[in-house]
Amino acid sequence: MNTKEIINCEQRKFQKLIKFRLPHRFMSIGIAVVLLAIAFMFVRAFTIDGETEWLKQFLQKTLLVGMLIMSLSKDKIEDEMTLSLRAQSYAVAFVIGVIYALVMPYVEFGVSNAVHSGGEAFKDLGDFQVLLFMLMIQLMFYHNLKRFR
Repeated sequence: MNTKEIINCEQRKFQKLIKFRLPHRFMSIGIAVVLLAIAFMFVRAFTIDGETEWLKQFLQKTLLVGMLIMSLSKDKIEDEMTLSLRAQSYAVAFVIGVIYALVMPYVEFGVSNAVHSGGEAFKDLGDFQVLLFMLMIQLMFYHNLKRFR
């Protein structure tokens, strides 16, 4: 294999990865997973007593997987415009997510110290909070961009 063939092979693999989308029927599966995860989160919060940290972590990961399935599923009509809007929504979600991850700990620290006079400790955001925020922003922006095109 020469260099040109290797480069073409790598480009094809990269394009296949970029264009990866789940079929449209996965949108309803993703919505169902998200709704079930949220419902079980409410059930866990109000009825289950005791140490259930593992259940909380499982439900959080399930919620993220459901939102990722929604984010990756195709529309009924997938064209160049929807691909462009999807790319724009991912870019906006990334930028807003980074700003959120940088600013929010300081806002939370300031509000916490203003409310509690005891001097709260500085806390960093968890991965779940940042990923949930970014997926929510991406889904919201994509559907708004699609609606207003």
